[in-house]
Amino acid sequence: MNTQVNQKPLTERLEPYIAIIGPMVMILAILVFMGLVEPVRYFRTTNINLILLDAALYMPMAMAMTFVITQRGIDLSIGSIAALSGIMMAFLIKQYGFSVYIAVPIAIMLGAVMGLINGLIITRFKVPDLIGTLAMDLVYRGFALVLAKGLVLARFPDFLTDIGRGQIPGFVPIPVLIGIATMIGGYVLLTRSYFGRYTIAIGSNPEAAELTGISVNRHKVFAYVLMGAAAALAGVMLTGKLNAIQATSAPYFNLHVIAAVVVGGTSLFGGRASMIGSFAGVLLLSMMINALVTLRIEFFWQSVASGAVIVSSVALYTWMQKKDRDGAGGIMAALSSPDGQKMVRFSALLIGLLIVLLAIGGLTAGDAKPSG
Repeated sequence: MNTQVNQKPLTERLEPYIAIIGPMVMILAILVFMGLVEPVRYFRTTNINLILLDAALYMPMAMAMTFVITQRGIDLSIGSIAALSGIMMAFLIKQYGFSVYIAVPIAIMLGAVMGLINGLIITRFKVPDLIGTLAMDLVYRGFALVLAKGLVLARFPDFLTDIGRGQIPGFVPIPVLIGIATMIGGYVLLTRSYFGRYTIAIGSNPEAAELTGISVNRHKVFAYVLMGAAAALAGVMLTGKLNAIQATSAPYFNLHVIAAVVVGGTSLFGGRASMIGSFAGVLLLSMMINALVTLRIEFFWQSVASGAVIVSSVALYTWMQKKDRDGAGGIMAALSSPDGQKMVRFSALLIGLLIVLLAIGGLTAGDAKPSG
């Protein structure tokens, strides 16, 4: 009897894991392609460390952004929060003689306060998330520019550089441990706590969540506070990684993090979240950008490739969300529909363009000549 209940079609059993399968397939494709084209340079230990260090910088923000997007929000101010928090920490250490052990927690608390301001603007003044956080991005960046006055603050204590690029001998880099710890914490918070359940409930139907007794506005504020603190932690990690900070640092944090979370399967419509998917999305983007650098493809083409992956992923998950709302049954049945066929052709075109770009880079990788 149980065997009959459990005998479901493979496609139906895979549906809950589509968010993970998508980025994992792309990661596997990159590994296979680079294994054929540039196995020595791409898979050497130093390059793997570079990929992990780059991904680790975005993990705390991806964790928090997963909660924000799941509840139908967005935060475009995280790059400015990271920069302003890093600037304030640097001033405390360099000009006011604060211990780094005190300056780092103050910077993270400052980020949480900026997240609190974002949340209050959105909930109390009813400013849309997109407009509110975009405006505050300008405000926080302006404060950073005023404080720094064009200066580059550099040369910090070893503790801070260890946070950004240190490594435990014979083990993974310290920033990777920090990033993975935040992702694990986010996973537990999402799947094992009322905070996670309320986040999904609010994203699915805010009015119904309010009627069940959930304080929707307060919960939204908490999510933005978490986002601000995570962005400040990323600012601390960035400062340690570069051993320097300036007001114009972290200009594209918001786009990179939102892309990673959406590529990982968290729905822009709210109500659907995948912390493991967000982790895979961060890793995928870091691997892809590193692959393009390894193939000596110009930075502008790197942006084109990143955009192609983001657009393809967002279109796929948007289509999947529409399928859920319409009540259509089964992935294969939906793919056979006219809209599904259009989605398959569109995704194939974008992925094909990306493969061509990688192939061109692979064919010309050996032609680089030393300058001078």
